[in-house]
Amino acid sequence: MDTDSKVTYTKDCPSRTVLGVLANKWSLYVLGVLGGHDRPLRFTELRRRIEGVTQKSLTQALRNLERDGLVSRTAYPTVPPRVEYALTALGRQAGALTTAIADWSRDNADAVHAARGAYDARPPHHHQG
Repeated sequence: MDTDSKVTYTKDCPSRTVLGVLANKWSLYVLGVLGGHDRPLRFTELRRRIEGVTQKSLTQALRNLERDGLVSRTAYPTVPPRVEYALTALGRQAGALTTAIADWSRDNADAVHAARGAYDARPPHHHQG
């Protein structure tokens, strides 16, 4: 293994926190949904398009993505206030990765589910260590 890839796995590597945000499933979905639209989306639109996400989880994902510079948040002084979210240039780059993951997942879902079924059907085994 080369030195660069080892550094990513050390606990003090700055990239580790970035990977943590991208590894969050709700962050992946937000990047995917925003990347699939050519306009900013409101919180309610995102929540409607990401089935199963709670308000708390979506809020946290958006805050983390905004903090990392992947999503921009624009608040308009209307009554009631209107807030829109969009991908930044950095977010569009990350979105390309999430699209690749989504494509792979869709293309291989049957194989993964078959492997799970085969694994679950095996007799229990015990591992040490």
